[in-house]
Amino acid sequence: MGDRRGLEAWSWIFILEGIATVVVGCISLFVLVDFPVTASFLTPEERAYVLWKKKYDNSAVGEVEAFAWRYVWAAFTDWQVWLHILTYFSTVVPLYGISLFLPSIISGFGFTTPITQLLTVPPYVFATIMLLVFGHYSDKLKIRSSFVILGLIICLIGFAINISAAPRGVKYFGTFFCVAGSYTSFSGVVSWLGNNLAGQYKRGAGMALHIGIGNFAGAIASNIYRNQDEPRYILGHGLVLMFIGIGFISVPLTTFIYTRINARRATELAKTGGVVQCSLEELHELGDRAPDFKYTL
Repeated sequence: MGDRRGLEAWSWIFILEGIATVVVGCISLFVLVDFPVTASFLTPEERAYVLWKKKYDNSAVGEVEAFAWRYVWAAFTDWQVWLHILTYFSTVVPLYGISLFLPSIISGFGFTTPITQLLTVPPYVFATIMLLVFGHYSDKLKIRSSFVILGLIICLIGFAINISAAPRGVKYFGTFFCVAGSYTSFSGVVSWLGNNLAGQYKRGAGMALHIGIGNFAGAIASNIYRNQDEPRYILGHGLVLMFIGIGFISVPLTTFIYTRINARRATELAKTGGVVQCSLEELHELGDRAPDFKYTL
């Protein structure tokens, strides 16, 4: 559709994909339900199970129903939100970098434009499979950090291959790791913070802050792959590797702090025989700072 109605081909891609997104979003507004308790398609038994499962997965002590600005402030002043933003940067820069410039990177290997477009598909197929595998076992084991680190390692291997002077076949193989590693680590980071923020409004504010500020990484990624650097893109790949290195620091640090807090709370609970000395209202107010809340590692 290039040059139709005075628009470039890339403009039509954004328009057509954007229309689909807007249509689905409008339909979702009326189809999706806010909470399990309002899901009319669930039986009472199914609704009770979903609520129990949700609480078990999140280690949540309760959900706050009435909005108050103090819950938003609690998210802004929570150390874990800001540390997770740093980790988010370490995954989003590689993700945006490979997503935006994969065609340019593959084109730099010497392939024609049609072949380049075809060769962008297999890395995403591989990444989809890896994402499903990572998601399944991460939920099954109830561990996030290990899978985030593993994703970053895969990402590191892929970008290290592409910054080298390896043959183009090897570099193309490396793009599979770039795509798979960035998407698997990204999804793990987002779900990890969601697991560890209790209270629907604190969680909502914390996730908005997390994703909102973290997406500034896209501005970085979109400006580091320059035309004059092709075909090796040493500047772009080098900066991506730097951000991956930041993740290798922030993820273990976050895990260490969570482990210390969990151990301290377990010790304090043991002193009271596992009985929480708080009312249900106090547990709601404390959220993830409740004495029986266990952070997901």
